[in-house]
Amino acid sequence: MEQPKQDKKIKRYSPKMDIIFQAIFGEVGSENITKDFLEKILKRKIEKISLDKNPILRRELKDDKLGVLDIVTELDGKEKCNIEMQLIDKNNIIERMLYYWSKMYTRQIKAGDDYKKLEKTIVILIADFNIKGLEEVEYHSTWKIIETNSVKKLILTDKFELDIIELLKIKGRENEKDQLLDWLIFLENPESERVIRKMEENENLKEAVEKLDRISEDEKMQRIIELREKAIRDEHAIYAKGVDDGIEKGITKGAKQEKLQIAENMLKEGTSIEFIEKVTGLTKEEIEKINIK
Repeated sequence: MEQPKQDKKIKRYSPKMDIIFQAIFGEVGSENITKDFLEKILKRKIEKISLDKNPILRRELKDDKLGVLDIVTELDGKEKCNIEMQLIDKNNIIERMLYYWSKMYTRQIKAGDDYKKLEKTIVILIADFNIKGLEEVEYHSTWKIIETNSVKKLILTDKFELDIIELLKIKGRENEKDQLLDWLIFLENPESERVIRKMEENENLKEAVEKLDRISEDEKMQRIIELREKAIRDEHAIYAKGVDDGIEKGITKGAKQEKLQIAENMLKEGTSIEFIEKVTGLTKEEIEKINIK
C-alpha cells in the first residue's frame, strides 16, 4: 500500500538578512507587502508606493566594504523613503543615517533648481542590535527637527524624518497589541505563534511568509544567500574584534581575495554581474576586471 506523502518542512532563512529582506520588501511586485509594513511604521495611511526597479548596493563611505542593500520607495508620488536593514553594529550609525538622509534629500534637485521641489525624505533604520545613546527610547523611535526652548516642541519642518527600530528591544513583548510588532516578530522569527495567527488576519503578512518560503526553496537563491551570509560574518568579525588597523587590513585583504574567487566562480556559472555585486559587495568595475580561466 502506497504511503501518503508528507509535506516537507521548509527550512526558512532569516528575513533579516539584507538580501532576503530586499527580495521580500524591495522587489517590484512587493508593493502591497511594503505598503502595509510602512503604514505600521509611519502610523498613517499610504495611498500608493512605488519601488525602485534597481535595488541599490550602497557603498558611499570608505569602510562600507560589504555594501548595503537599501530599499528605495516613493510614497504617494512624492515623498522619498529609504529602508535599511543593518545587521552589523558599525561605529557612528546615527551619523551614517544622517549622511544617507542628506544624500537622498539633495539628490532630488540639481544646481539652479527651485528648493520648493524638495520633498519630504524619510530614512528607516532597522537595527539588529541596541544603539548606544538610545537606551531610554522604545523599540521604535521617530526623530524630527524640533525647537527645544518652547514647551510645545514645535517642528521646524516636516521634510526630515528618521525612524529607528531596534529589534533586540521587542523581546518579551510578543503579546502587545501594536500591529508593527506583527512585522517585527516576522523578521525575528517567521515561525512564531503570533505570525502564524496573524497570517489569518493580514493577507500581506501571509504573502510575505509565502514569499520567504519560495526564496528558501530556490536552489540558486540558497547559494547566493549562503555566500552573502559568509560575507556578512567576515565583516562582522572585523568590527566585533575591534582589531588594530594593521590586523584589519590583513583580514580585509584576505576577505577581498576570497570575494574575487567567489565572483569568478559565479561568473563561470553565468550569474549576472548585478547578482554578484549583491552577494560579494564587489563593485561592477572590480567584477568586470576578473579574467575567467
